[in-house]
Amino acid sequence: MTEETSAMHIAPWMHVITPGGGLQLDELLPVSGSVHVARLNGQDMPDEIAAFQKFDESLKFPEYFGWNWAAFYDCLRDLQWLSSDSHVLIIESAESAISEDEAARDEFFRTLWRAGQRWSYTKRPEGLTLSRFSVVLSCDKESVYSLVKRLGELQGPPNS
Repeated sequence: MTEETSAMHIAPWMHVITPGGGLQLDELLPVSGSVHVARLNGQDMPDEIAAFQKFDESLKFPEYFGWNWAAFYDCLRDLQWLSSDSHVLIIESAESAISEDEAARDEFFRTLWRAGQRWSYTKRPEGLTLSRFSVVLSCDKESVYSLVKRLGELQGPPNS
């Protein structure tokens, strides 16, 4: 992979990068306001329970979090308990996330996509569109195209 393809902007809220890929941080961060950054590692989330646990710890989910995909989505699209204007999820080794169950892995990425879509379309003064919720998926160079392809397959119709 060349340096030019080391970062792919899938949507205003979803980005796939490789470590050391040279992506400019200001392309992903909001212009101003408080930002909550949650940094997770896909290797620490081999299954959906581990993923729920890591997100619960990083995003301080409320006690009523139901430990299922619907509750996970509900929490990601809310986040009102965090005192921040914007939220950035960085998932390193994203290719390793929920590697033990392909259906759960698809649901994980689909849920991240839907949550980003729900938060999307915040306009900047320069006319650029950013989201108040961004997901940065960092993966090895060999996994970029397969991850991007899979994300495209999981997107479904707009507002789904």
